[in-house]
Amino acid sequence: MATLKDLAVVMIADSESAKSLDRPGMARLLAMVDAGEVETVIIAKLDRLTRSVKDLAVLLERFQRRGVSLVSVAESLDTGSAAGRLVLNIMTSVAQWEREAIGERTRAVLQHKKATGKAYTRSVFGFDAVDGRSVPNPAEQAVIAKMWELRGQGLSYHGVADRLNAEGIATKRGGVWASQTVCNILESVKAA
Repeated sequence: MATLKDLAVVMIADSESAKSLDRPGMARLLAMVDAGEVETVIIAKLDRLTRSVKDLAVLLERFQRRGVSLVSVAESLDTGSAAGRLVLNIMTSVAQWEREAIGERTRAVLQHKKATGKAYTRSVFGFDAVDGRSVPNPAEQAVIAKMWELRGQGLSYHGVADRLNAEGIATKRGGVWASQTVCNILESVKAA
C-alpha cells in the first residue's frame, strides 16, 4: 500500500486548455510517467486531460507501455480494463465533436456578423456599440487624450494608471486601471 510519501501530485491547471498536450502541467506528468514514478494517473474529469481523440490515443498508448492506468473520477472510468478503455475513447470522441461543433457555430456567427457589418466583439475603451456599429464615446475619448498627455509628461504606464485611479476615473466596466490596460489602449490607438 502506498504511503502519502510515495504519492506525487501533478496539477494540470484549469486555466490550461485541454485542446493541446503542449502545456507545462502535462509535460511534468509525462516526465513522471516516462521515469516510472507513476502507477496510476487520476484525473478529476476527462475533458481536463484532453479533448482530442488522437491525443488520448497517444496518452493511453504511452501509459500502457509503461504500465500506467488512467482513472477519471467524474466519469468513474479506469483504463485498467478493456471496457474502461472503450468507454473512455467514446467519451473523448464526444468531447472532440463538441469542441469542433462549438468552433463551427462560432465561426458561422462571426462570419454572419461581419458580412452584415455588425460589431462582433465587445466595445473597446473609447468606443460604444450602437446598432451593431462601433461609434466614438466622447467621455472615453477624453480619457484617452488624458492618457497621452500624462505619457507626454513622462509618466510610465503604471504612473498613468495610478493617476487615473487616484482621480476616480473608472475603466469601461467600472474597474480600476492597470498599467497593461493603459498600454493596450494606447498601443491600439497608435496602431489604428
